Amino acid sequence: MRLKSWEVRGLTILCEDDGVGISAGDKKKLFTRGFGKNTGLGLFLSREIFAITGITITENGEPGKGARFEITVPKGMYRFTVIESQSEKQGGSS
Repeated sequence: MRLKSWEVRGLTILCEDDGVGISAGDKKKLFTRGFGKNTGLGLFLSREIFAITGITITENGEPGKGARFEITVPKGMYRFTVIESQSEKQGGSS
């Protein structure tokens, strides 16, 4: 699994793998309620919750080459913070 992010008209977070991917037929149903092997709520609820805040999620991988999810957060709806390491919190050097 690979994670990447970049900023262009907002923040895009990419999560991709090199598995079998998602078939064209499944892509059409991927974010619908009830689709999937367990409850069928995971991606459906994710997209619904994201939509409330203006965030979008899409899957644009190629079948046979892996799944590729892009999450886009609108500009002004996110912020970056600096996280101290444990040694910095204790006053040590890195």
